Amino acid sequence: MRADRLLSIMLTLQVNRRVTARELAERLEVSERTIYRDMDALSGAGIPVVAERGQGGGWELLEDYQTNLTGLNLTEVQALFLNQPAHVLADLGLDKAADAAVIKLLASLPAMQRRNAEYIRQRIHIDVTGWHQTKEDLSALPALQEALWQERKLRLIYQRGAGENVERVVDPLGLVAKGSVWYLVGAVAGEVRTYRVSRVQEATVTDEQVVRPPDFDLAAYWAQSSAEFVANLPRYPVTVRLDPTILPWLRAIARFARIEPLGPPEADGWQKASMQFDVMEEACVYLLGCGPQIEVLEPPELREMVIRQAQAVVAFYTP
Repeated sequence: MRADRLLSIMLTLQVNRRVTARELAERLEVSERTIYRDMDALSGAGIPVVAERGQGGGWELLEDYQTNLTGLNLTEVQALFLNQPAHVLADLGLDKAADAAVIKLLASLPAMQRRNAEYIRQRIHIDVTGWHQTKEDLSALPALQEALWQERKLRLIYQRGAGENVERVVDPLGLVAKGSVWYLVGAVAGEVRTYRVSRVQEATVTDEQVVRPPDFDLAAYWAQSSAEFVANLPRYPVTVRLDPTILPWLRAIARFARIEPLGPPEADGWQKASMQFDVMEEACVYLLGCGPQIEVLEPPELREMVIRQAQAVVAFYTP
């Protein structure tokens, strides 16, 4: 444990020009007295650590002491040091380890490459979370991780979409984070399935060894499974006439409906367009919200539903 701490101190000093004992103590979760003893140990081992006294002082390494990581070009360094999804690492309990790994990588780079890494880290930040999301229950995630690392079967109590609980013995094959939602990919009786982690009510790691398909590839499975899911989504096509001034708003909320204009504007400036929804009820609610700027043309049953709902709204607000 102390050897790891000494290495962390040395690499931290390589990355940062000067660090105080208090900063090191807070980062490594030890006392300042321990840091001073560690500095004595590093000095005794021949590591050129020096202390600067007074305001703005701290511990530092002599500039000539450097470990280089060779073989990385500029674009490779930039790719390595782009921000990783912090919430995903936190869910897995790897956020502190990731911070330590970045420090070690930075410390191992030559001075020029280190500047390139810091340049990209300060100019591009990747946030894969959406604006509207709910906090999922990930209490089962540590057990799922344990089963994956140990390659042991899992006994799950899983809640289906209708609220029914079922028991399954699963061969865990991998974990996938889709945005802020976690999924377990596992095999049951040789059939690979996907389970939403937030629906796992109980997860018990067994002593049975996992039977992993020899040709299974997690990334390839997820890509195929996602494509099949999208292809099998219900589709409800709608034809409308619309005021083109509403098009920017429709495109801004395109995640609720896909829209494609049909031909040039008509004499009154309005334009026909096709839209895709999942079901008729969803289309009705969405199009009612557009008010008099959209007219439903087809299918006729949707047009009738919109008229009925509009009349009901007027009647409800009429004294």
